[in-house]
Amino acid sequence: MTTVAIIGDGPGGLSAALLLAKNGMDTTVYAQDETPMHYALLLNYLGIERMSGSDFQAVARRQVTDHGATLLEAEVTAVRRGEDGRFMVETEDSSTDVDAVVLAGGKQAQALAAALGATATEGQVEVDADQRTSVPGLYAVGRVVRPTRSQAIISAGAGAVAALDLLSRAAGKDVQDWDSPPAE
Repeated sequence: MTTVAIIGDGPGGLSAALLLAKNGMDTTVYAQDETPMHYALLLNYLGIERMSGSDFQAVARRQVTDHGATLLEAEVTAVRRGEDGRFMVETEDSSTDVDAVVLAGGKQAQALAAALGATATEGQVEVDADQRTSVPGLYAVGRVVRPTRSQAIISAGAGAVAALDLLSRAAGKDVQDWDSPPAE
């Protein structure tokens, strides 16, 4: 089973975690619940007429864990790449080997991306259309990619794009994430 670490719990990180966990990937979100969403009022998020960013975060974090992701309240201090291509995610109290990493937090993610050798221009980590960085297995979404044009729904979409790419690579074919209502 593919193991994924998501660093950051804003809309991008939680969106990626939701799709990965509900499709069977071993997913851990490293979070401190300090996202800028706590300063937001959502009036421009499709499907949500009005919601505080803090309420959005509470719902999204619960939804992610309900679908099987682990939410670990810890700060990532380092991410290292092993000779085998896997990543070692380190916190003050632990270290874990994973197959892939999604960077979904602002300044911390920029420093981690730089330490791993990801290509960046003027503080902006460069990604392709699937949110992949120049480092195989390393994805970036949200403010680390769009620091001056960050927006919650764009970040959530980028997280979903990264998740679908990870799922497709693991399956060896394109994967779609469709849910259908139960038959009546």
